[in-house]
Formats: sequence, C-alpha cells, structure tokens
Amino acid sequence: MAETAEAQTQQTDDSRRAARAERRAAKLAKQIGAFAQAHGGAEGQLAYIGQMGTRIVLVGEDGGWGDLVAPSYAVAESATRKAGITMHEDFDGEFAAKVRTGPYEWSRMAGIQVGGPSNG
Repeated sequence: MAETAEAQTQQTDDSRRAARAERRAAKLAKQIGAFAQAHGGAEGQLAYIGQMGTRIVLVGEDGGWGDLVAPSYAVAESATRKAGITMHEDFDGEFAAKVRTGPYEWSRMAGIQVGGPSNG
C-alpha cells in the first residue's frame, strides 16, 4: 500500500516538473519570437553552461544579438522549436559573421583586455 502512495506521489511530482518545464519553454519561445520580430527574423545556437542550464544565443537578421538562459537543454530545445527559428550546431562561420557589434561591445572588450574603459 505504501509503495502505491509513493508511486502516485512520484507521478504527481513528475507531472508538476513537466508542466513547469513546458511553461518555461513557452515563455522563452515568446521571448525568442519577440526578438525575431524586432530584428527581422532570428537564428540561434544552444550552448550548455553546466548546472546553470543552457544558453540560447540569438542572432537577428539585422545583426542584432542577445541571449536567454533556459534551466535545461531540453527546455531550450523545446523553446526554440516552438519559436520556429533556424538553429545551428556551432557558433562559427557564416552564422557568427552575421553578428554586428557596436562601440559599447568593442570598448567593453578592449577595456577588459588592455586596461581601457570598463564601461561598468
């Protein structure tokens, strides 16, 4: 009898986790869609970042870029699939060449590397 109660509790917990993951994926998909709409479309790449989850790197058709963090690789995959964007295995080549950086990024990178302004 106790085993049945434990199994039911486990099923309930699993259902709650799945529902939470689905809600998170839907929210991320909405954010990805908003980014794509603001930038004339978007492409992406997933990067596992350990216990923190998975980074969804987005590059717009206009060269704008940004990222989001999903709690797991599965949630990130689900979100990008729901958003319907083109995904890349790696962040290199033609995909990376689409990124357009501005003065802030260059100043920030130079500040970190060679003691220039940190913009912080």
